[in-house]
Amino acid sequence: MKRRYGIPGFIVCIIFLIQLPWTYAYGEPSSEETREILQQSLSIVEIDHEIERITARQKQLDEQRQTLSIQLQEQEDQIHTQQDRAGAVVRSYYTGERDSLLMTVLGARSIKDLFILYDYYQIIIGRDQAVLDKYQDRYRTMQQTSAQINQTSAELSELKNNLQHQRERVLALQKEVDGKVAASGDAAAMLKLMDELTIYWENIGIYEVKRYFKALASAMQNLPQFIQEQNGGISTTGTSYTIRIGQDELNTFLRSQNPIFEDFAFQFDKDRITASGQRDQLQLSIEGHYTVENEPQNSIRFHVDKLVFNQLELPDTTRRMLEREFDLGFYPQKILSFVKATEVSTSEGILEVKLAISF
Repeated sequence: MKRRYGIPGFIVCIIFLIQLPWTYAYGEPSSEETREILQQSLSIVEIDHEIERITARQKQLDEQRQTLSIQLQEQEDQIHTQQDRAGAVVRSYYTGERDSLLMTVLGARSIKDLFILYDYYQIIIGRDQAVLDKYQDRYRTMQQTSAQINQTSAELSELKNNLQHQRERVLALQKEVDGKVAASGDAAAMLKLMDELTIYWENIGIYEVKRYFKALASAMQNLPQFIQEQNGGISTTGTSYTIRIGQDELNTFLRSQNPIFEDFAFQFDKDRITASGQRDQLQLSIEGHYTVENEPQNSIRFHVDKLVFNQLELPDTTRRMLEREFDLGFYPQKILSFVKATEVSTSEGILEVKLAISF
């Protein structure tokens, strides 16, 4: 289900949404059944986008694999040549040819002859070493290319399975939606509502959601400095450190970073973080949790467990896409360079991070 709308479609969308009853247009459908249909319809659109992303990544990886395969063949041809040369060098040492050369140097009849022969000896040995080094470099490069091909092939295989899974999800959802639309009593009106919701989401909704995520990601870059400036924000016991952030402190910090957060607030509960707000006709709710991650570097990483736009829950594909595109975590080593995070937890109103000295 792939739709593209220009300016005319956007204008139609706005007019249609204005004409709709308020509760129908902005996140409060007239019935639970309608809300479910719209939510599933939006999920189909988003999973379709995920299929597009996977397909594009597959094409990119396949081209990369073909390029690497050509490079590997070229490297194999080059290494055969280097292998012959390196073999000749090794054989010369094994059969004592270089020993004879050394004896010639040592048997020089004059100091002048000795220096001349020794220079020749150094040149030959240097060339031998260069041949062996070049062979080793070629061999290492070939191994690295081969490993890249294997990694790319594994990722392609995983993407293929994921693509098949997403296509099956779309088909199942589409079948379910078709059945509900047919049973709704006014299929034409429902289809029109679904279509206009798609226009609204693709022209306004997704960009507004990304706007919040972008603002959050930008603010989190300045969080370490904010924590350093807070009295009691960091406490220590022996070699252990603890960072405590209150939800009210975090909300004050966010509003100082961007006015978009004036109507948006974080709430900390046991093992759960909720961020929600409403601006104009957009309602957004994000639910997630933090984990300690050590790759590619030590960090406190935020994971989106639930994302609700105008009371319509978006699928996991959208959550993962936003996680990849926007970094909502923070990095304790920007606060204290000699520590690393070992544990993170939330309780009512408090986010707590345990740190240990990193050796």
